[in-house]
Amino acid sequence: MVRGFYVDEKGNEITTLFSKEGEYVTHYSAFITQTPSRYYFQCLEHTNFVTLNYQQIQEGYEKFMELERYGRLIAEEILKTQRNRIESFQFQNAEERYLDFITHRSEVFQRISLTHLATYLGIERPSLSRIRKRLMKE
Repeated sequence: MVRGFYVDEKGNEITTLFSKEGEYVTHYSAFITQTPSRYYFQCLEHTNFVTLNYQQIQEGYEKFMELERYGRLIAEEILKTQRNRIESFQFQNAEERYLDFITHRSEVFQRISLTHLATYLGIERPSLSRIRKRLMKE
């Protein structure tokens, strides 16, 4: 389990992603433009991972056509995930984002702290507690 986050101007860690086994962790645009990322990645559990640098990926694409296709599919998956995240803030309120998360990422929900989840949802921890309390009553 890996958490992606950035540090805001007040020094708060704002969670941007949770990645479980078999999922990719990257700041894709920084990777393809070869620019420094402002995001950090933290292993929340024991993690084995493989890292590939930009040159290695490009060499693999040149040598193996199927690898290039696989890279495109990974890029498409990353784009869909990012788009869904952006749209969740555009079209859902905090409670809807919470319900969507526990419905579609239940296996992740069981393994993360509520503090990290609150920052992922874009709310303060007390607000998450109020949402959870209200939903328990229903």
